[in-house]
Amino acid sequence: MSVRNKLRSKLVNLLASEKTQTLQRSLAESGRKLGRRAHIVSVFLELDDPYSYLLAHYLPDLAAAYDIELRYYLTQSCTDTAYRPFPEMLAVYADQDCARLAAELGVPFLDKGVAPAVEHRRALIDSLAASSGTPDFGSELLAAITSYWRGDSEGVARRLTGAGITGAGDAMLAANQERLQELGHYNSATLYYAGEWYWGVDRLHYLLERLDALGARNESASIARLASIRQVMQTTLPVAPPGAARDLPPLELFYSFRSPYSYLCLQRVFAIADAFKLQLVVRPVLPMVMRGMQVPQRKLTYIVKDTSREARRLHIPYGHFADPVGIGVERCLAVFFYAQGERRERDFLLHAGEATWSRAIDVATDKGMRKVTGRCGLFWPDVLAAMQGESWRQKVEDNRESMFDSGSWGVPTIRLGDYVVWGQDRDWLLARHIEELCDTGEGILI
Repeated sequence: MSVRNKLRSKLVNLLASEKTQTLQRSLAESGRKLGRRAHIVSVFLELDDPYSYLLAHYLPDLAAAYDIELRYYLTQSCTDTAYRPFPEMLAVYADQDCARLAAELGVPFLDKGVAPAVEHRRALIDSLAASSGTPDFGSELLAAITSYWRGDSEGVARRLTGAGITGAGDAMLAANQERLQELGHYNSATLYYAGEWYWGVDRLHYLLERLDALGARNESASIARLASIRQVMQTTLPVAPPGAARDLPPLELFYSFRSPYSYLCLQRVFAIADAFKLQLVVRPVLPMVMRGMQVPQRKLTYIVKDTSREARRLHIPYGHFADPVGIGVERCLAVFFYAQGERRERDFLLHAGEATWSRAIDVATDKGMRKVTGRCGLFWPDVLAAMQGESWRQKVEDNRESMFDSGSWGVPTIRLGDYVVWGQDRDWLLARHIEELCDTGEGILI
């Protein structure tokens, strides 16, 4: 491992540490108390972002249930492709993903139209700018984004009756985007509280847990709707494979050895494949940075902190890293295809992931790779021979092209036929979809 990679790994390890998180939280709370400040939660929403709409649906409940000061900021889409690669693909996937989430959560989504009220976008933003900074801004913003993503063009038009196009919206969006960046993030549908970020409804429960620990919940308030998010997102697998699963196509996992989210999803994807007795095909790809893209510091910091808390929730060993980027990834890819031929690819994926993300073993060295392959029962001379080969390169490129053809650009992507989910936190949606495919009406699956 290069000196640069070693230094980066040490910094990442520090960021991921639970001790670091505890210390930062303690210092933030001490400062809040000394300054006699309220619990201030900043929320950044984007009118064109369906994830912002889903989050907005729960914000009134959050404000009612906790003794917090909720500050609203309407932002614009980040145009830097280092933060949002392939924005066109992201926009298509986001609409599809949020439609699925909304259906499971029971949130109305495009129920009054087939598309958002885009014809009123500019006027709507200008009208919101007119109320920016007033006590009513939060309620106005939530009402506007709700009408927009329910496809209620007539309702939006009624809201705009008498409002002129002023151009004030651009200044508001720019100022709020600057505020977002000052606090250390780049994305909308995010909540910020005392040094930590929470993206979308998927991470809202972490904020609730933190506020609960601080004693900020209003005792008389109901949190039933907030709690229902985690209840809906639980994964329930069948106790025996349903017969109808025999007719399903293979389950494909597009995976990167440098992606911590890929590592975190492995055991659950294995469990889903086994529960339904599906053929699982793992299709590794090169990480983004080895495909010419960059990961800016803000994005890296959020990923490290987010994957750390997700690993703790999932009880997966994590937090002592050795960055495999470059030669380490290439060696892992070469060995993977050899292990696949020996029917040991599962073992290799799990042990290589644990070595990289939990044991800080440098797979770019023979010493490190031998530790990994030894635990998998792979023959070391054959491992050495595999790492000298180049045949894996075309296979990895074919995998990347197939992943892009399915409408996804990043990992982990999971595909079953034409059904595609992106992200390690969509396993429950995948399992729910497979259950529906296997439901013949002859009884329950669990």
